[in-house]
Amino acid sequence: MKLKNCMKKTNQRKKRNWYLTAGLFMTGLILFLAILGVFWTPYDTTAMSAGEKFAAPSFRHLFGTDNFGRDIFSRVMQGIGTTAFISSLVVLCAGGAGICIGAVTGYFGGFLDEAIMRITDAVNGFPSILLTLVIVSVLGGGIRNLILSLSIVFMPSFIRIVRSEFIKFRDADYIVRARLMGTGTVRILFIHILPNIFSTFLVSVTIGLNNAILAESGMSYLGIGVQPPTASLGKMLSDAQGYLTSAPWYALAPGLTIVWIVLGFSLLSEGIRSRAQ
Repeated sequence: MKLKNCMKKTNQRKKRNWYLTAGLFMTGLILFLAILGVFWTPYDTTAMSAGEKFAAPSFRHLFGTDNFGRDIFSRVMQGIGTTAFISSLVVLCAGGAGICIGAVTGYFGGFLDEAIMRITDAVNGFPSILLTLVIVSVLGGGIRNLILSLSIVFMPSFIRIVRSEFIKFRDADYIVRARLMGTGTVRILFIHILPNIFSTFLVSVTIGLNNAILAESGMSYLGIGVQPPTASLGKMLSDAQGYLTSAPWYALAPGLTIVWIVLGFSLLSEGIRSRAQ
């Protein structure tokens, strides 16, 4: 019986390591292409060539060319960088605000906690895509307003996660002793409690990145996110939908890239969550 349990735990550990390894590889490759795309791409992402319109994938153009003769692989590289930049800023803004607000409300509770929880309930009551559409429609298109809109939409989830973790730790013995010793509130919040919720928060960050990538791609697909001539995976999908039969590679390249990114972050979050247990 003990041997059976030991073998079961070993298999579970190997499975967790596989999740983490695969997630790190997939996200690492995407990060490498995003950074490389900032400094170098095989072709100019805005250069058009009438003679090479809808060229099929080849050694010259790995992912083929689009309806303007632009190299799709180069544009995918730039699109990954654009998506990574927007998604990272969204998670940074939403996560930073979530830590500050969630820490204060979770630690102190009271009327402020109740009021903020009702606001987060109201925000979560709307479908995230619909709420983003409303905010972007009011503020206008563009990358800056898209980041602001998505940050507002994603903030409540981070607030709730951080709040629940601070509620769990605020009455722990070591926190009570720290208060009795006269330790300042800011130090208790960010030095004593915050490090203990790091693993949980890291999982929520990877999930948040995943959702932010999908949201940014969706907004760009609808034409209210990243605007031309800047390459965007969602916008490329939107432009390719009229050529699905004549040039399927035009849609496959950005579509499979989005699937790769989402799958990579999903495996990474699952691997981190399993390691933290």
